[in-house]
Amino acid sequence: MVRSVKVHGHRSGDRDFTKPQKFHVVAVPRIGGLGIVLGLLAALGTLLMVDSEETMRYLLELLICATPAFVAGFVQDFTEAITPKGRLLATALSALMAFMLINASIRVTDVPGLDWLVTFTAGSLFLTVFTVAGLANAINIIDGFNGLASMCVIIMLTAVAYVAFQVGDRSIALMALAGIGAILGFFVWNFPAGLIFLGDGGAYFLGFYLAELSILLIQRNPRVSPMFALLLGIYPVFETLFSVYRRRVLRGRPVGMPDGAHLHSLIYRRFLRWAAGERTARELTRRNSMTSPYLWLLSTMSAIPSVLWWHNSRVLQAFIMVFAMTYLWLYWRIVRFRSPRWMLLRR
Repeated sequence: MVRSVKVHGHRSGDRDFTKPQKFHVVAVPRIGGLGIVLGLLAALGTLLMVDSEETMRYLLELLICATPAFVAGFVQDFTEAITPKGRLLATALSALMAFMLINASIRVTDVPGLDWLVTFTAGSLFLTVFTVAGLANAINIIDGFNGLASMCVIIMLTAVAYVAFQVGDRSIALMALAGIGAILGFFVWNFPAGLIFLGDGGAYFLGFYLAELSILLIQRNPRVSPMFALLLGIYPVFETLFSVYRRRVLRGRPVGMPDGAHLHSLIYRRFLRWAAGERTARELTRRNSMTSPYLWLLSTMSAIPSVLWWHNSRVLQAFIMVFAMTYLWLYWRIVRFRSPRWMLLRR
């Protein structure tokens, strides 16, 4: 896809440099999600060769269920014709299909009240669809810089694979590893050169894939705390919730209106955008990419305690609170131009 950009670039290229959340300076194809999906399809053959028929069946059914979410985002990447609500509805349909086809459902939450709700099929269905669609949208929101969303998902899938191996769930572990391999195939072209973007299709697909593997891991292995999945994905989830609060409550604007006030956007503008150096496309792309490691560190902060205390809900809940306070402290320090010294890039 990178080599054939002259063929499809006039349709797949992102040429909109005016939106506040856009930071690239040249047209780039945003169909990297297709490569990830093809990579996972290729994994089906590998699983067959290593005698993993159960895993192959799970992966095939999961990819079938992911079709509405991926197609809606992929069409948006080419046409700009699918609204955010339309993409959310498509992802909700994917979650519904997974609920019906592979029984990927939330049956325990370790949250009073919600645990009672999910004892009913309707309650479990609602919470499952809401969670999957929400995480997919959250991954799309943090997909603002080269390598940001893709590496964050790699970090999270690594944690899923580790815990799956700990509890002996070979199928979930192999699917997580297959996902990591497919994303790495995209990552090497996306970071730091920015030769191809994930796109809405890729972001919604990865969010769906990560959410479903997390749900299946917890459902199939009662020893794994449901708080493991929440802490693991707390960075994109909290970013989304805070963005809703910031837009609706603080600014009185529509929730769906794009802006440039996400944490990753602020880090770029405060530390990297006006760094000394040339203003060439190559140099600006490098600065774009150097924003991502700050957020990889933030994602790692939640992944490490997730894999250390994956079976202890109270400890995981405490780390969720620590992360929320850390995020808010960091955000307001950057907004008020009082950024921590360790974040200042040496120019």
